[in-house]
Amino acid sequence: MKTIFAFALGICAATMLLPGVIFAAERKPNVVFVFADQWRAQATGFAGDPNARTPVLDKLATSSVRFNMAVSTCPVCSPYRASLLTGQYPLTHGVFLNDVCLNTNAVSIAQAFRGAGYRTGYIGKWHVDGHGRSSYIPRERRHGFEFWKVLECTHNYNQSPYYADEDVKLQWEGYDAAAQTREAQRYIREQAAQGPFLLMLSWGPPHDPYLTAPQRFADMYQPDKLKLRPNVPEDTEAVRKKAAGYYAHCTALDDCLGQLWATLRETGIERDTIFVFTSDHGDMLGSHGRFNKQVPHDEAIRVPFLIHWPRLSERKHVVAAPIASPDIMPTLLGLCGVEIPKTVEGLDFSRHLRGGPAPGGGAALIACYAPFGQWTRKGGGREYRGVRTERYTYVRSLDGPWLLFDNQSDPFQMKNLCGDPQSAALQKELDALLQQKLRETHDDFQPAAKYIEKWHYVTDANGTVRYAP
Repeated sequence: MKTIFAFALGICAATMLLPGVIFAAERKPNVVFVFADQWRAQATGFAGDPNARTPVLDKLATSSVRFNMAVSTCPVCSPYRASLLTGQYPLTHGVFLNDVCLNTNAVSIAQAFRGAGYRTGYIGKWHVDGHGRSSYIPRERRHGFEFWKVLECTHNYNQSPYYADEDVKLQWEGYDAAAQTREAQRYIREQAAQGPFLLMLSWGPPHDPYLTAPQRFADMYQPDKLKLRPNVPEDTEAVRKKAAGYYAHCTALDDCLGQLWATLRETGIERDTIFVFTSDHGDMLGSHGRFNKQVPHDEAIRVPFLIHWPRLSERKHVVAAPIASPDIMPTLLGLCGVEIPKTVEGLDFSRHLRGGPAPGGGAALIACYAPFGQWTRKGGGREYRGVRTERYTYVRSLDGPWLLFDNQSDPFQMKNLCGDPQSAALQKELDALLQQKLRETHDDFQPAAKYIEKWHYVTDANGTVRYAP
């Protein structure tokens, strides 16, 4: 009898060491990754915005790991998404403009998780297919996601179509973010007892058009009551109306986030789920006289980034080290104990979150590889490369050093120290750091035309890739 018992114990112990065999006590965590479009880091209550009403995010931040310096490397929709999916920089995956197709050369985040036994799902905006914003995306271009309720891109949030498995156009009911959230809740409930899963939920708001949030949220913001940032040069009724609409979208999404969080608790998987909230990039919203993104200012490049996982947040609450877009994939894989593919270029912060040193040398790369749309040369745009450290922003254009801000003494970036004799030593130090980043990412910093030609993209006079609506 003792021999049989010992033999059984041996078999059990050996089985536990086999790859892919996961017992309840050792189950890999689920990942629910939620990201908005154009939600800047400053626009939350926990970040100190006097306008933002984000009670769910404010509460979530108190029990999450909060990255204070999460940076959108190339602050545009498609480049960010391609880096999220591949863990690569734009000059490697080739998506440095909107509305081009992401190739399948890299092992994607979904493929990596599937290789570790995860189910995978994606809901919402995709924007890396490049075959028309309303076109069906076949399975071979979904980069490993199985469950699929997606549209390439739309900003008509109240008449929002999508596709599932077949080439049949469907439509979300009402405000699409709310409907997509309900579908995500359904997916979570269905998967809760099935084993580990990765779910990505991609919302379209608060990207403009700003004045399309549900009325009950729009009624919460009066334009004349808002406090604009000091770096907004034109305090006009039009700017205030846009800002009010932007915040209304943010509060609507905050409400959706609360429903998702509640679902994790109701299904009993909160402790076993890495719950992430972030955004692809920010929005200038009138700061420095600009709207939207692409520029290297904090309103465009910095995004909120929270990781809520009770197993983790007990260890470390606030992370000061800058984290860049390509770092997200390897960090999530690292937290889940999943092998990081060799095609990944980003850095794994999971060891840092468990008490180890921060990778990255204290800086994140920021870049505009090919200005387009609003950010053309005619509109004052330019190619740039820069670094964002915990304290400083330093940026070069093709013409040489361009911007230097001390974000500690000048949080609204209103005093450019570039070329200031008293800041010469600092500028030299940051320039050396930037050159190191460029070497590490194999970036030769050439004019946009070189990269457009290399990838055989066709652009119009504004540098924009034409797309079918």
